[in-house]
Amino acid sequence: MAKLSIRDLNLRGLRVFVRVDYNVPMEEQDGQMVINDATRIKETLPTLEALIAQGARLILAAHLGRPKGQREPSMSLRPVAAKLADMIGRPVAFVDDCLGEKVEKTAGALKDGDILLLENVRYYDEEEANDPTFAEKLAKVADAYVNDAFGAAHRAHASTEGVARIVGKRGGKCAAGLLMERELKFLGDELEKPAKPFVVILGGAKVSDKIKVIDRLLEKADTILIGGAMAYTFKLAQGFKVGKSLVEPDKTDVAKAALEKAKARGVQFLLPTDNTIVTTVKTDKLNKKGKPIMEFTNPRTNAEANIPDAEEGVDIGPKTAVAFREAILGAKTILWNGPMGIFEDKRFAIGTNAVAQAVVDATAKGAKSIIGGGDSVKALNKAGLGDQVTFMSTGGGASLEFLEGAVLPGVAALSEK
Repeated sequence: MAKLSIRDLNLRGLRVFVRVDYNVPMEEQDGQMVINDATRIKETLPTLEALIAQGARLILAAHLGRPKGQREPSMSLRPVAAKLADMIGRPVAFVDDCLGEKVEKTAGALKDGDILLLENVRYYDEEEANDPTFAEKLAKVADAYVNDAFGAAHRAHASTEGVARIVGKRGGKCAAGLLMERELKFLGDELEKPAKPFVVILGGAKVSDKIKVIDRLLEKADTILIGGAMAYTFKLAQGFKVGKSLVEPDKTDVAKAALEKAKARGVQFLLPTDNTIVTTVKTDKLNKKGKPIMEFTNPRTNAEANIPDAEEGVDIGPKTAVAFREAILGAKTILWNGPMGIFEDKRFAIGTNAVAQAVVDATAKGAKSIIGGGDSVKALNKAGLGDQVTFMSTGGGASLEFLEGAVLPGVAALSEK
């Protein structure tokens, strides 16, 4: 990726508009919003510290949640400013807006190495609409632009794309932060010509979410391992019964095409040979969407090719876990995106944890392991293994789109080297 990095610049004395991903999980405690997990803040610290060392004047912009153009107090970034100040060990100024006179005055008073965090850019509908007038107002305080929010780079929003275009047209530099640079390196450069054997592990709920990734990776992979609910769509495509398992019956043709392409290219395509299944029982409770909550009872291993009509598959089985481990341990490059089952319930996290351990063990043997964001990262962290892989992406949807080969607007807007 030949994009300008902050390593290539000297930003001393310049006001730098830095798009960060501070969409952190929060909950209310005693009337205050408290941050549950500060990982996304922590991930930006190397970039912020590098910019401070350069003598830049930092103006940080981010979104939090989906306030839909309203000033939703529970989605204010004020608690993030306090947490960032604590983590970086220096004051962080906060303005309760992201544009206007107050912002311009505070930004104008910044000294070299100072940090200002702006209020949630999604308090304005114009942010997601990438409104040019709104982008101009945001860019008014910027001499240079840095994007370190890979997780939002697949969106052409004002703060991720519009501001960069405006700063660039004025002759200002638009660069990738260190986190963005790492994402582009591992999800882009490292997977362009991966060391062989290249093993891809894909899970999650839907084939439709991953089919473009599967199609693209079939050009490069030696082995593809399929778990999660998407495996049941593949099994259905092969003529097997999947009981009440989560499945996409209208995507069996897509699954068949992937299987045929794998065969034609000599790619080993491994599907589960056994599963953990449960009996589902309807409860009187409803979820947030008003649908009945199902209770999973009688978990057990099903070694048959077909899943009984009344049962649902919720995880890969022990034989599959062993076969997947063997394939993973033979890899030189590993890409993992998506869990093997409903890992949030520890009864059905066994398959996902087995894959996580195999990836870690292969990494210890010298393989390069790249975790493509989302639930795979959560699963690794939950198992206490997150620090034992080569790279974990911070992007969910952005990672998938990038792996599909899509051009990300937030990346395209950055200056070429």
